[in-house]
Amino acid sequence: MGRDRAPQRLRQTIDAIKELILQQGLKPGDAMPTEAQLADDLEVSRANLREAIRTLATLDIIDVRHGTGMFVGPMSLRPLVEGLTFKGVVLPGKDFETLRQVVEVRRALDLAIAPSVVAHLRGTENPELDELCTAMAEHSDKGETFGVEDRCFHLTIASLVGNELYGQLVAAFWDVYTLVAPRLGVATPRDLDDTVRAHREMLTAATAGDLDEYRAAIEAHYAPLLRVLDATTVPS
Repeated sequence: MGRDRAPQRLRQTIDAIKELILQQGLKPGDAMPTEAQLADDLEVSRANLREAIRTLATLDIIDVRHGTGMFVGPMSLRPLVEGLTFKGVVLPGKDFETLRQVVEVRRALDLAIAPSVVAHLRGTENPELDELCTAMAEHSDKGETFGVEDRCFHLTIASLVGNELYGQLVAAFWDVYTLVAPRLGVATPRDLDDTVRAHREMLTAATAGDLDEYRAAIEAHYAPLLRVLDATTVPS
């Protein structure tokens, strides 16, 4: 009976710690009470508390710094990236399906945020985005990939529209793709010029306030990735 209740007690302790963070208004980087204080305040055993802390640490909710103490964690999407990456390389028959779904979700996010992007960028000048487009073109002319610039382009857009969660999700799904694709032997798209052109067209359309053209450029951006995934033979 005691063993049967252990997962329930652990869940209750995890929820209690999260509630304490909320009640005290703690933010990422703020110091947490000591382990002894938490055990007393929550009226739980040290063993139960330590297991809860380990669980919350894996979720980036608590940051345990040995020799220093416990702090509220960064609340990043790292656990999501790790979970999707692992799923993308270990599930037989589901690997390429997972990767395609990641690309489709990224495309859906960009399309969903498009009205906000166009509203924020209409009539503006954006030298950082312009320089990234130029850098992508230079890499493409040399037959080189430009993943760093591509990722930075989308994260810069996220920062300009002020949507932190969108930026985190963009980074997370980008990281999943770049971690999983090489493991599955997914080739780099041959039509990189199309991707470069699509980024430039996204910027041009957004600053011109043309939502339809911006969405069309998004579709053109993801088309090469989806073509490669469609053409990739799933290993038997």
